[in-house]
Amino acid sequence: AFTVWNQSVVNEKVYTVSLVIFATSTWLMVLWLQGRGQRRNDARLVAVSFLLGAGYAVHPAGLLPGLAVVVTVIAIDWRKFLNYKLVLAVLGAFVLGLTPFIYEPIRAAQFPAINEGAPTGCASHLELSCTFSDLTYKRLSANINREQYGKPAVTDRQISFPAQVGMWWLYFKWQWLRDPHGAVPGLQLLLALGVLALGAYGAVVHWRWDRPTFWYWATFMLTLTLLLIYYMNFKYGFSQARELGDAVPREVRDRDYFFLWSFSAWSVWVAIGIAGLWAKSRYAAALAALGLVPLVGNWQAASRHNDTTARAWAIDLLNSAEPYGVVLTNGDNDTFPLWYAQEVEGVRRDVTVVIGEYLGTDWFVRQLIRSPVVPYDSQHGPALYRGKSWPMPTHPVFQMTTTQADSIPDYMELSGPQLFRSGAIEGRLAPGYITRPEIFVLRLLTDALPERPIYFSPGSPYVQRLGLERYIIRQGLLERMSPIPVGDSTGAALNVPRSLALWNIYLGPAAIIRRGDWVDRASLVTPLDYALLGLNLSGALAEQGSTGQARSVQETTLKVIRTTRMEDLFGLPAPAP
Repeated sequence: AFTVWNQSVVNEKVYTVSLVIFATSTWLMVLWLQGRGQRRNDARLVAVSFLLGAGYAVHPAGLLPGLAVVVTVIAIDWRKFLNYKLVLAVLGAFVLGLTPFIYEPIRAAQFPAINEGAPTGCASHLELSCTFSDLTYKRLSANINREQYGKPAVTDRQISFPAQVGMWWLYFKWQWLRDPHGAVPGLQLLLALGVLALGAYGAVVHWRWDRPTFWYWATFMLTLTLLLIYYMNFKYGFSQARELGDAVPREVRDRDYFFLWSFSAWSVWVAIGIAGLWAKSRYAAALAALGLVPLVGNWQAASRHNDTTARAWAIDLLNSAEPYGVVLTNGDNDTFPLWYAQEVEGVRRDVTVVIGEYLGTDWFVRQLIRSPVVPYDSQHGPALYRGKSWPMPTHPVFQMTTTQADSIPDYMELSGPQLFRSGAIEGRLAPGYITRPEIFVLRLLTDALPERPIYFSPGSPYVQRLGLERYIIRQGLLERMSPIPVGDSTGAALNVPRSLALWNIYLGPAAIIRRGDWVDRASLVTPLDYALLGLNLSGALAEQGSTGQARSVQETTLKVIRTTRMEDLFGLPAPAP
């Protein structure tokens, strides 16, 4: 039986789907080892090969059991590789498992709302000629190989391998007792060392009891740990070696979900270790209670019960934009929740979400040019936008053809300071280079304004890079681009009436307070944005003499700060232990 002990919080379900495929493949390999000599036993190898192909179609990690399968077959009966019928059946099953990839260019050519990578050569509709083309093959290959993420070659190490192993060890400790706020680091370390030792003992017992399955499982464990760590080639984890600060390169978030499989696999050896001790002494049966340790230790940290913060934040951000607004986001973290709210719950589909990082790709710009304008639903929109006419835009956010968009270079060299002008807007460009995404941001100002209001997510790098600070005004969680200067370069001005109206309908602060904690420090920017808005808004209201409203906003803000343990960021006293 597969005893999954860890309580790793996974951000994407694809990793748990892969875990199910790994478990099924392993079960089939165990049956194959037990059924040697039986008729049609090798059909299980064919089934495993199919699962490897299907697993790869789900996520590249689907191939991870492959090395263990090959090593096991070599160790047990290497002559299987000389059976050409079996080899052809195995290869055919693997190719059959890959067939979900065929669906990608077919669906992409229908241009759904979310079409990442757009792996199709078709420009307007599905056709055989453009589907079976070199361009489709090129784009599909880039999508499968995840080229948009720009990972370096594995030989180009981002940090030392021992430091990368240290990241794995940090996340290993989390599985048994998360301790997100460092309250009991000694107990966390003791539990981790105990589980590590028990699993190592289980490996020895496994070797003694069942040598054939050991070959499979040991190879699989090697693949899921050292080989995977080397291949992923991560920078320092977000929570790793915090004493080094920003002096080392870091991942934008913690990558514990990539090692979910290794923690689950280690748990199997832990279970075997318990069985080995149990066989020696009936008192060792009490060790089975260790299975409750991660359940109890991570009950609060791993639970997502009553946690609606991501949904609330997405709705709040979309409602911060006026009808037909364009929101320029900073990346995946502040984009995927918006897509969920728009495409699943139908919230503010009139808002165009532009991912700054994706403007460097050709497919995303084409999508923006192709996307139809969705009418604003005033009946389901915020009350503050009712009672006013909102003319529907007559053109896409970019007024250019896809051919013109494709001609934009990856970068342009600026020999000296440059001045960008669009109406009353003047952007000041420093000498050096201007990138393709930055060029498109400037083009967005020219093509979308004044028909559509343009907003930036807080902390957008484009505002400063393009010298647009004087035109930014804060409206709730977003920073709006004004067609005329509204301040200086010291910070965004605050639209107090609009921000107050938005604050009063925001769902996020209540969701954060109800959650009662904020475990994932890498995403602390979410409550931080609410806190900064609340403090600025309460201060502005107090200056205007609206003391009652100021006190109400401030009280909610302080609850958000204390719930998420951000007192140190704002110079507030820490809560009593």
